[in-house]
Amino acid sequence: MKEIMPIDGQFAMPALAYDELGTVISKETLSFHYGKHLKAYVDNLNKMLPGSGLEGTPLSEVVRKAEGGLFNNAGQVLNHTLYFEQFSNTPQPMSAQMAALLEKSFGSVETFKKEFEQKGVTLFGSGWVWLSADKDGKLVITQQKNAENPVTMGLNPLLTFDVWEHAYYLDYQNRRADHLAALWQIVDWQVVEGRL
Repeated sequence: MKEIMPIDGQFAMPALAYDELGTVISKETLSFHYGKHLKAYVDNLNKMLPGSGLEGTPLSEVVRKAEGGLFNNAGQVLNHTLYFEQFSNTPQPMSAQMAALLEKSFGSVETFKKEFEQKGVTLFGSGWVWLSADKDGKLVITQQKNAENPVTMGLNPLLTFDVWEHAYYLDYQNRRADHLAALWQIVDWQVVEGRL
Protein backbone atom coordinates (compact mmCIF):
# COMPACT_ATOMS: atom_id res chain seq x y z
CA MET A 1 0.00 0.00 0.00
CA LYS A 2 1.33 3.43 -0.92
CA GLU A 3 1.77 5.61 2.16
CA ILE A 4 -0.49 8.65 2.49
CA MET A 5 1.53 11.58 3.82
CA PRO A 6 0.39 14.94 5.17
CA ILE A 7 1.33 18.04 3.19
CA ASP A 8 2.36 20.99 5.37
CA GLY A 9 0.96 19.10 8.35
CA GLN A 10 -2.46 18.51 6.79
CA PHE A 11 -4.03 15.43 5.21
CA ALA A 12 -5.97 16.13 2.01
CA MET A 13 -9.07 14.68 0.43
CA PRO A 14 -8.19 11.98 -2.12
CA ALA A 15 -8.64 13.10 -5.72
CA LEU A 16 -11.51 11.48 -7.60
CA ALA A 17 -11.53 10.92 -11.36
CA TYR A 18 -15.32 10.52 -11.33
CA ASP A 19 -18.45 12.15 -9.89
CA GLU A 20 -20.64 9.09 -10.24
CA LEU A 21 -20.10 5.41 -10.94
CA GLY A 22 -22.88 4.49 -13.33
CA THR A 23 -25.76 2.63 -11.74
CA VAL A 24 -23.52 1.28 -8.95
CA ILE A 25 -22.90 4.47 -6.93
CA SER A 26 -24.96 7.54 -7.81
CA LYS A 27 -23.82 11.14 -7.91
CA GLU A 28 -26.10 11.84 -4.93
CA THR A 29 -24.51 9.10 -2.82
CA LEU A 30 -21.02 10.32 -3.75
CA SER A 31 -21.91 13.90 -2.84
CA PHE A 32 -22.87 12.78 0.67
CA HIS A 33 -20.36 9.96 1.17
CA TYR A 34 -17.28 11.66 -0.29
CA GLY A 35 -18.28 15.33 -0.06
CA LYS A 36 -19.71 15.32 3.46
CA HIS A 37 -18.78 12.18 5.45
CA LEU A 38 -15.16 11.90 4.27
CA LYS A 39 -14.63 15.66 4.33
CA ALA A 40 -15.74 15.76 7.97
CA TYR A 41 -13.27 12.96 8.85
CA VAL A 42 -10.42 14.79 7.07
CA ASP A 43 -11.27 18.11 8.74
CA ASN A 44 -11.54 16.49 12.19
CA LEU A 45 -8.27 14.59 11.73
CA ASN A 46 -6.44 17.77 10.77
CA LYS A 47 -7.82 19.59 13.84
CA MET A 48 -6.78 16.76 16.18
CA LEU A 49 -3.25 16.14 14.87
CA PRO A 50 -1.45 19.17 16.35
CA GLY A 51 -0.06 18.23 19.74
CA SER A 52 -0.74 14.51 19.25
CA GLY A 53 2.90 13.58 18.73
CA LEU A 54 1.94 12.07 15.37
CA GLU A 55 2.34 15.17 13.24
CA GLY A 56 4.16 14.53 9.95
CA THR A 57 3.75 10.74 10.12
CA PRO A 58 2.15 8.58 7.42
CA LEU A 59 -1.59 8.05 7.82
CA SER A 60 -1.21 4.29 8.36
CA GLU A 61 1.18 5.04 11.26
CA VAL A 62 -1.34 7.44 12.79
CA VAL A 63 -3.96 4.67 12.58
CA ARG A 64 -1.59 2.15 14.21
CA LYS A 65 -0.69 4.45 17.11
CA ALA A 66 -3.70 6.71 17.75
CA GLU A 67 -6.55 6.17 20.19
CA GLY A 68 -10.04 7.56 20.71
CA GLY A 69 -11.29 10.29 18.40
CA LEU A 70 -7.97 10.67 16.63
CA PHE A 71 -7.97 6.96 15.79
CA ASN A 72 -11.59 7.06 14.60
CA ASN A 73 -11.02 9.98 12.24
CA ALA A 74 -7.62 8.76 10.98
CA GLY A 75 -9.05 5.28 10.41
CA GLN A 76 -11.98 6.61 8.46
CA VAL A 77 -9.74 8.81 6.31
CA LEU A 78 -7.51 5.82 5.49
CA ASN A 79 -10.45 3.49 4.90
CA HIS A 80 -12.33 5.91 2.67
CA THR A 81 -9.21 6.87 0.70
CA LEU A 82 -8.51 3.22 -0.13
CA TYR A 83 -12.21 2.71 -0.90
CA PHE A 84 -12.69 5.63 -3.29
CA GLU A 85 -9.35 5.16 -5.06
CA GLN A 86 -10.11 1.52 -6.01
CA PHE A 87 -13.12 2.38 -8.19
CA SER A 88 -13.34 3.58 -11.78
CA ASN A 89 -15.83 4.13 -14.58
CA THR A 90 -13.31 2.30 -16.78
CA PRO A 91 -11.97 -0.34 -14.40
CA GLN A 92 -9.03 -2.52 -15.37
CA PRO A 93 -9.70 -6.27 -15.17
CA MET A 94 -8.00 -8.66 -12.80
CA SER A 95 -4.64 -9.99 -14.02
CA ALA A 96 -3.87 -13.69 -14.28
CA GLN A 97 -1.38 -13.25 -11.42
CA MET A 98 -4.06 -11.80 -9.12
CA ALA A 99 -6.52 -14.51 -10.10
CA ALA A 100 -3.88 -17.13 -9.25
CA LEU A 101 -3.30 -15.55 -5.81
CA LEU A 102 -7.05 -15.58 -5.10
CA GLU A 103 -7.34 -19.18 -6.30
CA LYS A 104 -4.44 -20.21 -4.06
CA SER A 105 -6.07 -18.62 -0.99
CA PHE A 106 -9.77 -19.27 -1.65
CA GLY A 107 -10.03 -22.03 -4.27
CA SER A 108 -11.42 -19.79 -7.02
CA VAL A 109 -12.12 -16.15 -7.81
CA GLU A 110 -15.87 -16.80 -7.55
CA THR A 111 -15.46 -18.44 -4.12
CA PHE A 112 -13.45 -15.42 -2.98
CA LYS A 113 -16.15 -13.00 -4.17
CA LYS A 114 -18.91 -14.99 -2.47
CA GLU A 115 -17.00 -15.18 0.80
CA PHE A 116 -16.12 -11.47 0.61
CA GLU A 117 -19.75 -10.49 0.02
CA GLN A 118 -20.93 -12.82 2.81
CA LYS A 119 -18.50 -11.24 5.27
CA GLY A 120 -19.88 -7.83 4.28
CA VAL A 121 -23.50 -8.92 4.62
CA THR A 122 -22.97 -10.56 8.02
CA LEU A 123 -20.96 -7.75 9.64
CA PHE A 124 -23.32 -6.51 12.33
CA GLY A 125 -23.67 -2.75 12.41
CA SER A 126 -21.25 -0.42 10.66
CA GLY A 127 -17.83 -1.26 9.30
CA TRP A 128 -15.76 -2.62 6.45
CA VAL A 129 -14.91 -5.91 4.77
CA TRP A 130 -11.29 -6.20 3.60
CA LEU A 131 -9.05 -8.28 1.40
CA SER A 132 -5.52 -8.00 2.77
CA ALA A 133 -2.15 -9.69 2.46
CA ASP A 134 -0.28 -10.96 5.50
CA LYS A 135 3.51 -10.68 5.92
CA ASP A 136 3.96 -13.91 3.93
CA GLY A 137 1.76 -12.69 1.06
CA LYS A 138 -1.21 -14.92 1.93
CA LEU A 139 -4.55 -13.27 1.16
CA VAL A 140 -7.13 -13.04 3.93
CA ILE A 141 -10.62 -11.57 4.34
CA THR A 142 -11.44 -9.68 7.52
CA GLN A 143 -14.39 -7.81 8.95
CA GLN A 144 -13.49 -4.54 10.68
CA LYS A 145 -15.95 -2.57 12.80
CA ASN A 146 -16.43 1.19 12.65
CA ALA A 147 -13.08 2.87 11.81
CA GLU A 148 -10.84 -0.19 12.19
CA ASN A 149 -8.31 -1.02 9.49
CA PRO A 150 -6.24 -4.18 8.87
CA VAL A 151 -2.97 -2.24 9.33
CA THR A 152 -3.56 -2.50 13.10
CA MET A 153 -3.28 -6.31 12.71
CA GLY A 154 -0.04 -6.15 10.69
CA LEU A 155 -1.87 -6.73 7.40
CA ASN A 156 -1.52 -4.87 4.10
CA PRO A 157 -5.01 -3.77 2.95
CA LEU A 158 -5.71 -4.32 -0.75
CA LEU A 159 -9.48 -4.02 -1.32
CA THR A 160 -12.39 -2.84 0.81
CA PHE A 161 -16.15 -2.53 0.64
CA ASP A 162 -17.81 -0.04 2.98
CA VAL A 163 -20.86 -1.42 4.79
CA TRP A 164 -21.78 1.72 6.72
CA GLU A 165 -25.33 2.61 5.64
CA HIS A 166 -24.26 6.01 4.28
CA ALA A 167 -22.28 4.13 1.59
CA TYR A 168 -25.36 2.58 0.00
CA TYR A 169 -28.68 3.58 1.57
CA LEU A 170 -29.68 6.28 -0.94
CA ASP A 171 -29.17 3.86 -3.83
CA TYR A 172 -30.03 0.48 -2.30
CA GLN A 173 -32.02 1.24 0.89
CA ASN A 174 -31.69 -1.85 3.13
CA ARG A 175 -30.36 -4.11 0.34
CA ARG A 176 -26.74 -4.35 1.53
CA ALA A 177 -26.20 -7.63 -0.35
CA ASP A 178 -27.25 -6.07 -3.67
CA HIS A 179 -24.89 -3.15 -3.07
CA LEU A 180 -21.95 -5.45 -2.34
CA ALA A 181 -22.62 -7.61 -5.40
CA ALA A 182 -22.79 -4.54 -7.65
CA LEU A 183 -19.46 -3.09 -6.50
CA TRP A 184 -17.45 -5.69 -8.44
CA GLN A 185 -18.48 -3.89 -11.65
CA ILE A 186 -16.40 -0.81 -10.74
CA VAL A 187 -13.36 -2.33 -8.97
CA ASP A 188 -10.19 -1.30 -10.77
CA TRP A 189 -7.98 -4.34 -10.23
CA GLN A 190 -4.90 -2.47 -11.43
CA VAL A 191 -5.23 -0.21 -8.36
CA VAL A 192 -5.87 -3.15 -6.04
CA GLU A 193 -2.89 -5.11 -7.38
CA GLY A 194 -0.70 -2.02 -7.08
CA ARG A 195 -1.17 -2.27 -3.30
CA LEU A 196 0.45 -5.71 -3.12
